[in-house]
Amino acid sequence: MNTTNSINRIIAGQISARIGKGKIILLFGPRQSGKTTLVRGIAEDSGLDTLWLSGDEADTRALLSNTTSTRLKALFGSKKLVIIDEAQRIANIGLTLKLCADMIPDIQVVATGSSAFELADATSEPLTGRKYEYHLFPLSFGEMVTHHGVMVEKRLLEHRLIYGCYPEVVTSPGEERELLSLLVDSYLYKDVFSLGLTKKPALLERIVQALALQIGSEVSYNELGQLVGADKETVERYIQMLEKCYVVFRLTSFSRNLRNELKKSRKIYFWDIGVRNAIIRNFNPPHLRQDIGGLWENFLLAERLKANHYGGQPANYWFWRTHSQQEIDYIEEQGGVLSAWEFKWKASRPPRVPKSFLDAYPGCVTGYVTPETMEDFLLSGEQNLG
Repeated sequence: MNTTNSINRIIAGQISARIGKGKIILLFGPRQSGKTTLVRGIAEDSGLDTLWLSGDEADTRALLSNTTSTRLKALFGSKKLVIIDEAQRIANIGLTLKLCADMIPDIQVVATGSSAFELADATSEPLTGRKYEYHLFPLSFGEMVTHHGVMVEKRLLEHRLIYGCYPEVVTSPGEERELLSLLVDSYLYKDVFSLGLTKKPALLERIVQALALQIGSEVSYNELGQLVGADKETVERYIQMLEKCYVVFRLTSFSRNLRNELKKSRKIYFWDIGVRNAIIRNFNPPHLRQDIGGLWENFLLAERLKANHYGGQPANYWFWRTHSQQEIDYIEEQGGVLSAWEFKWKASRPPRVPKSFLDAYPGCVTGYVTPETMEDFLLSGEQNLG
């Protein structure tokens, strides 16, 4: 099944609208998230004569590494759209893309990358003012609601909490466990290893497994290091790699006014909850799980961040906790407005935001999210506010 045709990817229209605007288009996202399919569909819709190049191929890497504008013009010929897939594998890709932007502005270049290492970091300076940047994640709740409708997607919630939202997993019912196991075993760490950023894959896998068992809990690099047999600096460096490969993301603690607020804590979550479950080999249904609270929290956070990104609503986000164990699952600051959210899988009554927090941050909007009310939080950002 063609994922682009079957499920409307929100950013496809946004990228299409940028074609021909004179800047490089960069598309980042994890492997198997549908980048190639998405860009192929955009190319077909554009009707432009297209050249497709892949950074996975050795001859392409040789052609695009340490090149000149003259060689690029000869390579591109009369093509009007050039797509460079897996561009992060090409040495000095930032300078190559700069040459494209400056010396061949009448050709639209689109570059995709399944990690932000070489492509994002190397181009941050050369491509200043010359790029549009997008991120594609596993399928979002909003995309699937557009396809299925709210009612059907809510009925599938428990399924999503177990198997996640990778495109091929969503569109291949009955094959979820096999596909997720293949993804975790074959693709998840491929960029880290291929770029030579770690020489200890077994250590990386132990760190990932430890993180998978700690979703919803604060993560101590010291304690994690003791658990996996590494120092805290190594643990932090490996986690940063995983972030850049779109495996995990972190929430840091919110602290501005109260003396007993935790100031340097962090929680780490997975961009796809199915990947997390595959890592620990646990596909049990929610009613048989001890970690359903963490699953629910991880799911909501990943979906909220996707919704904000696709909706063009930049936000700051944290969790909040004090030394006296008062806590709030999610703090968001958007457009100068501070919001505090509690996530409850089962709630007999609305949870309360601690009075000390409300006193310290007057005017903060508060809300809570349950499976019954999730669509307001994930589709519009408004939920039982009061």
